[in-house]
Amino acid sequence: MKKILIFSLNYYPRFIGGAEVAIKEITDRIDPKDIEFHMVTLRFDSTLPEVERIGNVLVHRIGFAKQGATIADLRKFPLHLNKHWYQLAAAGKAEALHKKYRYDGVWAMMAHSCGIPAGIFKSRHPDVKYLLTLQEGDPPEAIERLMKPVAPLFKQAFTTADELQAISTFLLAWGKRMGFQGKEVVIPNAVNTKKFSHAYTAEEIEAMKQSLGKKEEDVYMVTTSRLVHKNAVDDVIMALTHLPERVSFLIYGIGPDEEKLKAQVTALGLESRARFMGEIGHDAMPLMLAACDIFIRPSRSEGMGNSFVEAMAAGLPVIATQEGGIADFLFDSHRNPDMPTTGFAVDADSPVQIAEAVERILAHPEETARVVQTAKKLAFEKYDWNLIARDMDCVFTRLFSGAVE
Repeated sequence: MKKILIFSLNYYPRFIGGAEVAIKEITDRIDPKDIEFHMVTLRFDSTLPEVERIGNVLVHRIGFAKQGATIADLRKFPLHLNKHWYQLAAAGKAEALHKKYRYDGVWAMMAHSCGIPAGIFKSRHPDVKYLLTLQEGDPPEAIERLMKPVAPLFKQAFTTADELQAISTFLLAWGKRMGFQGKEVVIPNAVNTKKFSHAYTAEEIEAMKQSLGKKEEDVYMVTTSRLVHKNAVDDVIMALTHLPERVSFLIYGIGPDEEKLKAQVTALGLESRARFMGEIGHDAMPLMLAACDIFIRPSRSEGMGNSFVEAMAAGLPVIATQEGGIADFLFDSHRNPDMPTTGFAVDADSPVQIAEAVERILAHPEETARVVQTAKKLAFEKYDWNLIARDMDCVFTRLFSGAVE
């Protein structure tokens, strides 16, 4: 049996994002008799144990913590220091754990922050294999500027890796630009296609529509995203000014831009049409999507974006940009005539194009239905977690230069 130590800024059960979901979905599907996973992650909430087994991962938590910490606390002293402190502290924790467990490999979940401790560990233990996964959603240029004070260590995160796995061709190209020269592979994130394609009864969908206040003539656009600049919720709000009154926008998610976005809605007089719905769990999301009409997130940057594929699996038409990793799976007949159409593409920072895409969807229901079916087929054929876990298992096997013992 092999032992792999994962570096991840966060993990279950709090403040979960796409990277954390990916780790759990993959590790849960790999036989624990083949690989035992450990993790060094941040604690944040002092009510969480310092060591805990979650699925096939033995989680070791470090860092500044506060009892019952909220997402707002993560931006306040001292918790806001965690991300910077982690980059060196996690390397030290890994050293102590390695003396006890003798790891065969390390796995950094994202170059930003996690790549630095993994690179430091690899430089001290060249015999231990190192896998770097690129999951970043922010623009690479912005990440490089942020990491400039520790540029040599950040560069080392790429150059010392034995294998690079990226969730999109866009991020793979970035890894190579940063100096990675080993074995490389694109393996995207995935979704629970069975869960998101669940066939709800007409009564269940109607009950959800009523709970959302949706009338028969209403059209509901919906997004599930962190409320940050890159996800361009502000552009969708502005697009409402170009659309008829029956079109509304449900905003699921929280984040640092929430108050700014609410102020924008108020200034435009759109309180009844742009509604902030707070957080929503994955269990509740499929039925909510089934009650809505269009999924939209016109991202200014995106490593990949699980939410888009979830919406495709749920049978919603998707409006998005083709920024970053989105270009791997969202193809528009107007922009990609040689590819099967899976969505409706707009330029970044273009509320008018968003409004035009909505009108196109509403005006051409037969075309929209064909697009939805093509997108759903793509989700099942390429973005199911069982397929992705199988591919990642092959990466681990290759990483150790032969079949896992």
